[in-house]
Amino acid sequence: MEAALLAYLQTYLTERRRQLFRNTLKERTRHFTLVTEDVYQLHNTSAVMRSCDVFGIQDLHVIEERLGKRVDSEIAMGAQKWVDIYRHRSSLECVEELRQKGYQIIATTPHGNSTLLHEFDVSKKSAFFFGSEKSGVSDSIMKAADGFLKIPMYGFTESLNISVSAAIILQEIVTRMRLEEVPWQLSNEEKQQLELQWTRKTIKSIDKIEEHYYNQKKA
Repeated sequence: MEAALLAYLQTYLTERRRQLFRNTLKERTRHFTLVTEDVYQLHNTSAVMRSCDVFGIQDLHVIEERLGKRVDSEIAMGAQKWVDIYRHRSSLECVEELRQKGYQIIATTPHGNSTLLHEFDVSKKSAFFFGSEKSGVSDSIMKAADGFLKIPMYGFTESLNISVSAAIILQEIVTRMRLEEVPWQLSNEEKQQLELQWTRKTIKSIDKIEEHYYNQKKA
């Protein structure tokens, strides 16, 4: 059913757009995912979202335990069309859901005996947690984490802006993931689902067009 609907909707796209979707889907991954925990500055969440898109990360998880749904107004920035955003009411709820999906929980922190970025094992399916601008990841995430990760720094400053940290980490781990024999690509079923999702978001008056499609099927 979805394949037939996708084929029909694709007739409303240019060949260039259809090829762009196919090429992008080849590069998408769920081997890694990012999590932002109570990030106060809305532009930081938006920037992390754009980095996910740039580096082929399909899923972004947003924890809104203390700050509520403040991220709503910022999500409508464009990248939300291509990146799937999952929202969580609590950090531990997010951890449990990601563990059920096979992810190890990695807290990003410049302190302690964290693994240096260039030494991180990219073969494991991992969820990287980024905390609030002032206090970093919460104590609950630190206790629940399977590992810790830090970016090597050589100056007086001990931390980077969250969006900068996310981009640096993604550039490193995604590059090495692609160079090593890691099964990082999406399944054919996932690609088809995303292609349908992206196609729907691209077409104007999609509700009317789909209604026409189903009416034709009934006739």
